Amino acid sequence: MRAVQIVTLDGPDAVRTVDVESPVPGPGQVLIDVHAAGVTYPDVLQTRGAYQLKLALPFIPGSEVAGIVLDAPVSSGFRPGDRVAAFPGFGGFAEQVAADPAVVFPLPNRLTFTAGAALPMNYLTAHFALTRRGRVLPGETVLVHGAAGGLGTAVVQLARALGTRVIAVVSSDAKAKTARQAGAHDTVPVDGFREAVAELTGGHGVHVIVDPVGGERFTDSLRCLAPEGRLLVLGFTAGEIPTVKVNRLLLNNVEVIGVGWGAYWLSQPTYLRAQWQELTTHLKAGRLDPVIGSTLPLAHAADALRALDERRTLGKVVLVPRTNDMERGTKSVRE
Repeated sequence: MRAVQIVTLDGPDAVRTVDVESPVPGPGQVLIDVHAAGVTYPDVLQTRGAYQLKLALPFIPGSEVAGIVLDAPVSSGFRPGDRVAAFPGFGGFAEQVAADPAVVFPLPNRLTFTAGAALPMNYLTAHFALTRRGRVLPGETVLVHGAAGGLGTAVVQLARALGTRVIAVVSSDAKAKTARQAGAHDTVPVDGFREAVAELTGGHGVHVIVDPVGGERFTDSLRCLAPEGRLLVLGFTAGEIPTVKVNRLLLNNVEVIGVGWGAYWLSQPTYLRAQWQELTTHLKAGRLDPVIGSTLPLAHAADALRALDERRTLGKVVLVPRTNDMERGTKSVRE
């Protein structure tokens, strides 16, 4: 089968499209024919050996896919022909991948495989951040940094689906358009976002801030919080890990909360299925519909990774292993 491998740890240019043996499922695993694979920031980190999951070279990256089940044990709950999304962790940038049943999820018929591949990491992370760590309530206001990327648009959509007012922080007019497409009620520019948020909220501030960016905007984010507000730390795509003086937390009774979705579910694997069930309600109702920025053939994986690395992406970037899937929009014959 065709697959993308990371062959050195030199960044996005260190990937190659190669022919490899098809995967042999382990005991209890589900074999999936991959129709689409989502590209994530951890994939970029893996090209430099900077991600916590370190594999021996060469290896196939790709943590999220959508496709059709080729083979599955009866105990998995799946059967050949089922449409699924999955979070295999790695191995997804290929024509086939094997995954444990705990990380394989039924894909609603209304969604294309391209949309399905955009769901597992970003939407499950967004769900964990907003519901379990952020404890958001209907009627609250949520500020989202990095709101035009794959994770950002997922957070925007889910926050709106949960009944909150969403303010998106963006760095360009194009990104503002993407954030609004995802469902943001308002957008504010990165430069001067604190003042813009104060004006939009009548000086009250926001209840929850979702920050996957980090860097120098962190202190101003704290200043945007309403009393008892929560700042959720999801990552540091800006490259700089900020620090906080804890006296700031005392002043307005605010919280800085770490959001480690992977660390949480690894100790509680059944949590993923519970998350997916909650998301499925919104997916079937059309309240969640991933914003796809670009769809590229597998051979262009380096271009996709480079775009994420340089923060040039709008919405979700998806790789498609086969040309015929590109032509038919990655839908299955069942649709």
